[in-house]
Amino acid sequence: MKIFIITGEHSGDIHASKVVEELKNNCPADLDLIIEGIGGENLKNAGVKLFSTQEKMGAMGISFKILINHLNLGSRIVHYLNNEFKPDLVLLIDYGAFNLNIAKFLKQNNKNIRIFYYIPPQIWATRKWRINAIKKYVDKVLCIFPFEKNMYEDKGIKTHYCGHPLISQLPQPVNRDEFFERHNLDKNKKLVSIFPGSRVYELKTLMKIFVKSAQLLKKLHPDVQFIISHAPNLADDVFNQYLNQSEFKVIKGENHAMLSVSDALILASGTVALEASLYQTPMIISYRGPWLFYLIYLAVRCIDKVSLPNIIANKNIVPELIQSNARPDLIAYTVEKLLYDTEYRKTNIKELGAIKELLSDKNSAKEVAKEILAIVTKSY
Repeated sequence: MKIFIITGEHSGDIHASKVVEELKNNCPADLDLIIEGIGGENLKNAGVKLFSTQEKMGAMGISFKILINHLNLGSRIVHYLNNEFKPDLVLLIDYGAFNLNIAKFLKQNNKNIRIFYYIPPQIWATRKWRINAIKKYVDKVLCIFPFEKNMYEDKGIKTHYCGHPLISQLPQPVNRDEFFERHNLDKNKKLVSIFPGSRVYELKTLMKIFVKSAQLLKKLHPDVQFIISHAPNLADDVFNQYLNQSEFKVIKGENHAMLSVSDALILASGTVALEASLYQTPMIISYRGPWLFYLIYLAVRCIDKVSLPNIIANKNIVPELIQSNARPDLIAYTVEKLLYDTEYRKTNIKELGAIKELLSDKNSAKEVAKEILAIVTKSY
């Protein structure tokens, strides 16, 4: 049985590796499982032969170089799958624009190839028309939010609700005292962690704003200390280029620990906000991009919320400071309120605690593996 997995980002690489582990653990003894794909270190360590890494897939924006890189990679993938590897099933994970095009070209060349989509495009948030491509080129959607199941099934798309992968994969909170001691932090001061993003264009746009916000807050409240998250997928020289010799401590590869021990967080938008909500750590979301991109986003969005906690709860729990509101003074003021307004902080933590109750406690990777094995083993 041959499976090919396509991921585009670090988080997808993690989720894919968990699925591979479940596939190997539950694969029938008489079935030879061959898995190849596109990913990072997690998939590689799970024993998957990588056709390509994610190095050129994490780039965002509109440029000739990015377009050519994606077109070349997409062409190579389709040719390899159709003419050489010939998989029984292709598992797409997240990374909507790229993966939907891959699905399209694979199906056009071979209508019998099975294509499953795990963590499908968020059509409920933006570009709803993509559901038509999903119906045409994807055999089954493996969704992670409960409200997605009806959306897809109403369009006649086979769907299985797997639960969100973070529920079973999120590490337990670390010991605060041990973390503070290990990183030489003051146990008597409040801790605010800064997450400027995991992509170069995010660092370029947000790092300076976030650091300035911290500097403003520190002047007002000397009892607050700050640390900055260095995403593990970013090379040190690239990260340091945008850090610009900040006075704040940088910690690499301990995101979950930082989320769990902090008193408040300054975050770029993304899955990290949902992770933070599951730790019930108060946060603000702030994001700024090129105005052209923002105007396009406004034109195609389907909801007026940005962060996953607010979308899941369908209410404004997490403060969102987007585009022109992504200003150091507003960020500093809002974080200050989360830290020192006792009633506001208490209510915020309580509302964050309700997020987990809205998500299933299913083991998402196990559900995905079960769906894959159920379909491909019928051929043997």
